[in-house]
Amino acid sequence: MDLRGYPQTLLFLIAYLFYNDGIQTVIASSSVYGAEELGMAQSQILTTFLVVQFVAFGGALLFGRAAARYGASQVVLAGIVLWALVVTAAFFLPGHSMLAFLGLGVGIGVVMGGTQALSRSLFSQLVPRGRESEYFSLYQAMERGTSWLGTLTFGLVHQWTHSYRWSIVAIMIFFVVGGVLLARVRFREGILAAGNELPQVV
Repeated sequence: MDLRGYPQTLLFLIAYLFYNDGIQTVIASSSVYGAEELGMAQSQILTTFLVVQFVAFGGALLFGRAAARYGASQVVLAGIVLWALVVTAAFFLPGHSMLAFLGLGVGIGVVMGGTQALSRSLFSQLVPRGRESEYFSLYQAMERGTSWLGTLTFGLVHQWTHSYRWSIVAIMIFFVVGGVLLARVRFREGILAAGNELPQVV
């Protein structure tokens, strides 16, 4: 695989590594955060998770419509900003408040489905024609094989600070780095280099 011949594709993958790791960590650690830091009961956490799944479907539709109008790259960037805001809100969330925890779940649901679906769509445009299988295998490896970085950060910060609030806000670094790198991707150049048709909006 000659990724060096497709620098914009490579840059996108590195950006995706960071912000997707942040997404996966927030999703994976939200139950621990709710139970240990906010004092939520398991029944309340389960209810919130069900709401997240329901809202995620609507969020994916909303993001899809926005991408058709403003371009997938801009909407994914906006999604990363929203993820950072969700993490910030989680830091200030009061304990033992079902309403506040449910509101956080709604925020996660809105950005969760749309960000991941549009990221996959963006990557498909950067994949050289006829090489989809090998490139998407790498994409899956980036998605699954590095998902421990955020979890490690979450755990280490908790060990150092003895607070899950600082652990969750530390995940912000993954969204910041991923967003900055994504903003540097020249998608039009990358799509043309891959031999794909340039869409009206990117």
